[in-house]
Amino acid sequence: MKAFHLLFPSSGQSSKTAILLFLARVIFGLLLAFHGFQKLQNFNTMGETFPDPIGVGHEISLVLAIFGELVCSLALVFGVLTRLALIPIIFTMSVAFFYAHHGSITEGELAFVYLIVFIFLFLTGPGRYSIDGWLGKNLEH
Repeated sequence: MKAFHLLFPSSGQSSKTAILLFLARVIFGLLLAFHGFQKLQNFNTMGETFPDPIGVGHEISLVLAIFGELVCSLALVFGVLTRLALIPIIFTMSVAFFYAHHGSITEGELAFVYLIVFIFLFLTGPGRYSIDGWLGKNLEH
């Protein structure tokens, strides 16, 4: 039952908080999806040179980044399995900031901002205006 509430929280938030969480999910999710879509479009040119920080190969690393940035961010936008979707996103942004940009704010400012926002959303949950919120409210009874 605890796992159910973690995945599908029933909201006890104010309307203002719920709207802010909705806007954060949609805005940052769509922005990140755009980056994932760019990677998908340039897969053939990026596949051989994409960073491979976990040793699975350049193309597999690129596929994992596309999954995190495109597929998981679209799940985030709609609030579907939000906390699960945020795990690959947070991992991808951690790799981008700490590996690709060497933990430098001047080089990896965007990855750092994304990382902080997505950690925040992981901790707060999707909010009332999400599919997860709807499921939590309606399946709880």
